[in-house]
Amino acid sequence: MTDGEHGTDGGPAPDEPVAVVPEEPPRRSRRWALWTALAAVVVLLACGLPAALLAGGQGSAGPGRPAVAAVDPATVVARQFAERIGAQLDRQSAALLRGDRAGWLAVAEPAVHAELGRRFTALRALRVTGWQARPDGLPTPVEGRPGEWRVMVEFRYCFAVPDCRTSPVLTATRWRDGTQPKLLAVEPSASRSAGTRPWEISDLVVAVGERTVVATTPALRKRLPDLLARAEAAARIADTYAVDGRTPDRYRIFHAGRTEWKRWYGGGRPKWTAGYAVTVGGGHHEVVLNADSLTETGLDDLLRHELTHAATMPEGGYPGARTWWLIEGVAEYAGVDGRPVDRYDGLADVRQLITGDWSGRLDRLAPAHNASADRVSGSYGLAYLAVQHLVDRFGTERLLAFFRSVAHEGRSLDEAADEVFDTPWSVLHDECVAYARSVAG
Repeated sequence: MTDGEHGTDGGPAPDEPVAVVPEEPPRRSRRWALWTALAAVVVLLACGLPAALLAGGQGSAGPGRPAVAAVDPATVVARQFAERIGAQLDRQSAALLRGDRAGWLAVAEPAVHAELGRRFTALRALRVTGWQARPDGLPTPVEGRPGEWRVMVEFRYCFAVPDCRTSPVLTATRWRDGTQPKLLAVEPSASRSAGTRPWEISDLVVAVGERTVVATTPALRKRLPDLLARAEAAARIADTYAVDGRTPDRYRIFHAGRTEWKRWYGGGRPKWTAGYAVTVGGGHHEVVLNADSLTETGLDDLLRHELTHAATMPEGGYPGARTWWLIEGVAEYAGVDGRPVDRYDGLADVRQLITGDWSGRLDRLAPAHNASADRVSGSYGLAYLAVQHLVDRFGTERLLAFFRSVAHEGRSLDEAADEVFDTPWSVLHDECVAYARSVAG
């Protein structure tokens, strides 16, 4: 079962104008200056400069004419400091990519070396292949601490695959001024970057396969070989559901212990969640598994379910609760992996949901965060049965075309059903619910 999330790819703050004062030109004869001025006027008129500005003269202020804004000296200082920070970040990025731990730490004060060293080890274990860093906006002075500045930094990362699109992480940092600024502190990433990444706050052990990167904590190290083998098998299934055939370059899977589950990507998941896929930008979706909720028999189904989310998820996340049944139904259908419908574990919970207080509408099927385990199981089961009916009637290829139309292209269910199935959605909706009733008994 999954709890869908998505992040925002924040960009850099726009550059602010900087005034450049030219050197004084050499003196010319009066006649030469006159011809130069006349030529300049002709050029300006040809370029369409407003006559009012020409009449007022350059930089003049008068009634109805704004003066040219002066550049704030503090802004100039902040921009210059941001450039020096950027140079330090470039040095640090290059050191990480070449595996130079000393170079990675060299930009920071000793007090932050332990934290940065842990990040370095985790990122190298994850096979970091892309890493860029830049200030996001201008630094601001730290009140009461002369020479110290705060600045948001955007880090962009990629794992295992050379030249892949990078995912952004926005982080608050603190620096000491100087010709070569020194990093004093780095905080876990901001919420706008989809929450704290595992490699920011945890020691990690990692296994890398042909299609997956699987990471967990040292305490759960013994599970890693089995997790990798199962993840590779699940990836082969999930690849077949990729919209337009564009499979993820590598599935990223993080196996969380009890403490990590509460911290990675912000924590705060519903108690019934065993795993989730979160959009992190750059076309990537990272999967997190709850070690405390995994069972030997359910792990393979869960991996297929979550990796199918990663294979089918739009870059910006899913469109909302009204299509929850379709998103989760497709993932659950992949998780079942062809087992007969009558062997689906949640049929009794589907029966209880249908005969209970459910409204009968698929667009109101999503369970609340505080829903009971039976209600959650019934919701996922009913979503699966609705998708199963569409596959039985139209086939997997047309189902995925319907999915793409709704989840990726933003069409309504009515529009997508008319286009893909040539059947009104109201008819298909009632068929899906009737099918679920008949199967659940």
